[in-house]
This record gives sequence, C-alpha cells and structure tokens, in this order.
Amino acid sequence: MPSNDVRILAQAAVPTAAVGAVAAVVSGLVVGGKGAIGSAVATVIVILFMGLGLYILQRTAKSLPHLFQAMGLMLYAAQILLLFVFLAAFKNTTLFHPKAFAFTLVAGTLAWIAAQTRAHMKSKILYVEPDKTGHSS
Repeated sequence: MPSNDVRILAQAAVPTAAVGAVAAVVSGLVVGGKGAIGSAVATVIVILFMGLGLYILQRTAKSLPHLFQAMGLMLYAAQILLLFVFLAAFKNTTLFHPKAFAFTLVAGTLAWIAAQTRAHMKSKILYVEPDKTGHSS
C-alpha cells in the first residue's frame, strides 16, 4: 500500500478508535461491562470493515480504474450485508449490550467517514501520473 494510502488509512482509523474508546467508557459507565464490550466490538468491526473497504478500493483504483465506481457501490453493499449477517448471528447474544454496540457502530462509522473525507481533501493526490522517464512527449 503506498504511503499516501497508509496515511489516509491512519487518519481515518485513529479518530474512529478514539470515538470507540470514548463510547466504551461512556457505555461502561451507563450500562456496565457489557456496554463497554459492545462498544469495543463495534469499534473493531467499523475499523476492520471500513479499513478493508478502503484497501480494496485503493487497489481497484490502481489496477482497474474503469471499475472504481462500480466496485465502490458493490463494496458498500457488501459491507452492509456483512454487517446484517453479523447482527443476525449475534442477535440474541449475552456477550455485550446491543444498544451500546449499535450506537457505537453508528458513531464509529460517521467518525470514519468524516475523517476519511478530511484526509482525502487534505492529501495532495496527482490527477495525472508524471512521466517516470523524465522525457516530455
């Protein structure tokens, strides 16, 4: 993964982890240990799903740029589907508090999107690849 991609990933993951940590503390204080566990699980899921999605989109943009938009739409649909599968599998769990999980999942996703948007706007990405041989055509 090129350094610019890693930078964008870090600039999105770190604020998301911070939001998750705050949510875990608040959930732990409000509903106990299961709330903190629910928030922690939600934070890990957001970072994994969104991070993997960013990685796949960056690879697609470099290797198959004509499929970038379609891949983005398919990826977001797949992420939502996987989230529903996860929620269905753990629907009746007693491992964590479901409301703390849900609120943290939404807050973490919003934090990721905002941070990734900010990172993309501040990054200096070339629109045209410069000639690598130094020759001008």
